[in-house]
Amino acid sequence: MSMDSIPPAPRADIEALGADRGPRYLQWSPILLGAFAATALSFVLVTFGATVGLGVTSAAPTWRDASAALWILSGIYLILQAILSFGLGGYVAGRVRTSAATGPAEQTEQADGLHGLAVWALAVVMGAILATLLGAATLSRSTVALGSVRTSAAEPLLSYELDRLYRAGRRAPNIDLTSERAEAGRILLTASSHNGMSVDDRAYLIQQVAGATGLAAPDAERRVDTVIVNAKTAISRSRRSTVILAFSVATALLLGAVAAWAAACAGGRHRDGAPLPHWMAHSNLIDRRRTTYR
Repeated sequence: MSMDSIPPAPRADIEALGADRGPRYLQWSPILLGAFAATALSFVLVTFGATVGLGVTSAAPTWRDASAALWILSGIYLILQAILSFGLGGYVAGRVRTSAATGPAEQTEQADGLHGLAVWALAVVMGAILATLLGAATLSRSTVALGSVRTSAAEPLLSYELDRLYRAGRRAPNIDLTSERAEAGRILLTASSHNGMSVDDRAYLIQQVAGATGLAAPDAERRVDTVIVNAKTAISRSRRSTVILAFSVATALLLGAVAAWAAACAGGRHRDGAPLPHWMAHSNLIDRRRTTYR
């Protein structure tokens, strides 16, 4: 029997087979809704944490005095807020998504999980864009307000040490130490290197401080040595906080993906008639009572 003699399948049978397999495409309306919900909740929780001091780094002058316990607590809070935010977005997408009328439960759950993963990816991109825009706006305002004060990469990190380095009882009001501060900042950054600050750089820094402040050579040397020690401590603390921040962000994003997948699958099961948790069923009962009274 040749292949040409086989009659084509009826169109109704093909459509029924497609319905049994279920849709194999992403529904972008639930994904967008879940991503917006996840981004909004993440922004609220991160803003709240930064306001109450649960930030791995801070712009406050005393952030370097924070203990390691506070850094770890801030990292844990960052991870928890990511789990909650991405979990909410994934659940919304799974609950709102239109499911196929028929099909294996495993395929439906996989489709729900993929929608949750899409929510996670879109929310991460939206959060990165939002953080970039806020950072650019803050940097632009700081540049306009401060002018050329921050001309060195060391200024945000070692600004207090540079203030102490060039502190003087008397100084003419028209003296600009911007270039000297920038050069001293670059020299102080070498204090945390493997070989440390060179002897020539230390001698040059002592000479520069003595000329700018009017201190005697022994006093300028003691001040420079103190600032070098403080700068090394500040740079070391900054590195530790950066490492904690990097691990916290990476862990938060990975666990957020898992939470979005699991929450989307849970939302799909509740959409298809699975019993709700006690607290969700109780809230639905309250809403139904309010609707009845109205």
